[in-house]
Amino acid sequence: MKIKTRCADYDKVMDLPSWEHKKPKKPSKVLVAVARTALRGELKKVGFTCEKIDMDKAGKGPWMILMNHCSFTDLSIAFEVLKDRPFSIVCTSDALVGKEWLMRTLGSIPTRKFVSDMSLISDIDHALNVNKASVLMYPEAGYSLDGTATKIPSRIGILLKKLKHPVVMITTYGAFARDPLYNNLQKRDVKVSCTMKCLFTPEELENTKVRQIDAVINEAFSLDYFKWQQDSGVKITEPWRADGLNRILYKCPHCMTEGKTVGKGISLKCSECGAEYELDTSGRLKGINVEPAFTHIPDWFAWEREQVREEIQNGTYALDVPCDIAILKDSKALYMVGTGRLHHGVSGFVLDGCEGKLHYEQSPAASYSVNSDYFWYEIGDIVSIGTNDCLYYCFPKEGDIVAKTRLAAEELYKLSKHPCS
Repeated sequence: MKIKTRCADYDKVMDLPSWEHKKPKKPSKVLVAVARTALRGELKKVGFTCEKIDMDKAGKGPWMILMNHCSFTDLSIAFEVLKDRPFSIVCTSDALVGKEWLMRTLGSIPTRKFVSDMSLISDIDHALNVNKASVLMYPEAGYSLDGTATKIPSRIGILLKKLKHPVVMITTYGAFARDPLYNNLQKRDVKVSCTMKCLFTPEELENTKVRQIDAVINEAFSLDYFKWQQDSGVKITEPWRADGLNRILYKCPHCMTEGKTVGKGISLKCSECGAEYELDTSGRLKGINVEPAFTHIPDWFAWEREQVREEIQNGTYALDVPCDIAILKDSKALYMVGTGRLHHGVSGFVLDGCEGKLHYEQSPAASYSVNSDYFWYEIGDIVSIGTNDCLYYCFPKEGDIVAKTRLAAEELYKLSKHPCS
């Protein structure tokens, strides 16, 4: 997918009116059918199947549907398994750029990733109770980087209790292995399936404490797709399966250098010390010329999180990179406004650019995570920050900083809420 872009002067972009809020429409049956037909071809390629569990408890709906987020294939799955009912999707606002009428007619509910949006709850309520449409939400908001669940908002049980509708969980299998975010949109030959399970009826929500609901939701999102691949015996034989792996495994555990790993073909190599690994067909790492520090990719990624947390605690964490800057102000285009520098440290984000005209600060407590993505709309890797009025998309010009920035943002948020932890 691509997004409509437009080069523009920073001052003129900032003078544009902010995004107009609109209540979600009831999904058009005709357009939904067209979209489903267009997306179905992807599922035919992967031999898609769906197992339904306890769905007799869900009733006719509308339902509140939660789904884990692994790849663009998730959208095809949603349209297929929900084909017998109207539903709205909570989507990122950039999905409406250049096609707002289409997305709203499909019933989409736009929101900003990792930005507080008080209108979202009322929009979901409107879709459920006025439009009589189910609502699909990816509570992780961002794609998984390492094949494990990304952080979801705390106390989501409060929202589910307030909505008083059956809660259905769609869990995908194989979608991450087929199209992991780091692998440059190169799709592997992997079968894809899902389970569709009713987690709560309205009566069960009413009689269950919020912390217990949260525990069930957290368990439903406890995923490890590299382990799933190994347990399921799935072999990925493509000769480019390690392309871009440096995006998540950016720190060498042998020489401790960052930004020098290179994922290419079937191997990951540190250009600083020469340590080299092979990503085998089962998704395990094997040391080629070193004793492997890690054989499981999520373990390496978890170690990098620990390293970031230590840097934050000892005061050495700091990001300062040159970047191209784009602004999302309305649905007409993504405005490319110039260059600048993105700073990130214990005080949060600072973005300066556009010949001194742009200065934006965002505290660690502003969000529990940060919007980070690879090869975003086929433009480049991004880190996005901002508010409901204006989002800033930063395309770093050097280094694999996206994963570390997300890890740091999450750890800084935790420390801002629990400074003694």
